[in-house]
Amino acid sequence: MTSIIEYFSELDFEFVKNSLWLLLTGAIVTLEITLVAVSFGVLIGLFVGMAELSSYRLLRIPAKVYVDIIRGTPLLVQIFIIYFALPNIINMRIEPYIAAVVACSINSGAYVAEIFRSGIQSIDKGQFEAGRSLGLTWSQTMKMIVVPQAFRRTIPQLGNEFIAMLKDSSLVSVIGFEELTRKGQLIIAATYRSFEIWAAVAVIYLVMTLTISRFVSYLEKKYNSKGHR
Repeated sequence: MTSIIEYFSELDFEFVKNSLWLLLTGAIVTLEITLVAVSFGVLIGLFVGMAELSSYRLLRIPAKVYVDIIRGTPLLVQIFIIYFALPNIINMRIEPYIAAVVACSINSGAYVAEIFRSGIQSIDKGQFEAGRSLGLTWSQTMKMIVVPQAFRRTIPQLGNEFIAMLKDSSLVSVIGFEELTRKGQLIIAATYRSFEIWAAVAVIYLVMTLTISRFVSYLEKKYNSKGHR
């Protein structure tokens, strides 16, 4: 007990302040890349999810292949392919930020596609028939009737996807992108204080995930209350 007290008493306040500031800037970058990746992922997932339900094989089969490949391979491998392998094909260097966003967006899109697909399938088929009886086309029915209802039902799953991507974005540190985890690694390399830094990184991740989880619960209650009016 005494040794622990002595250990923490040796901490320099300036070191703590500077390290915390660097970690918080890394956390902001982590939130940024997660927000961008999941936003693109929602756009990709919406179209891919509807394509999976299409009666046209030309749309359905490529969509299913995309989902199976991305969900069946690790995000880390996808990052390596985009950052290291793809430049050899296109003869152009890809910046770490671009590689991180593209890899995370493509990965998120596959999972969001399955979320939307299950959400759309959960909507009663009578909703489609109601749209047609009103003279709406299939795309109009999806846009105006089905997708809004499916979105409300998939809020918890989309929130979970955001939290999962927030944590998985730490993998982009392997290509030198300075998000929260990479900032922690750089501070440790300079100070050799691994316990304090990794503990701080864990706490920051925990605060972010719990905050997002509470926000998702609020949105779920809000949309559900509107849906029952």
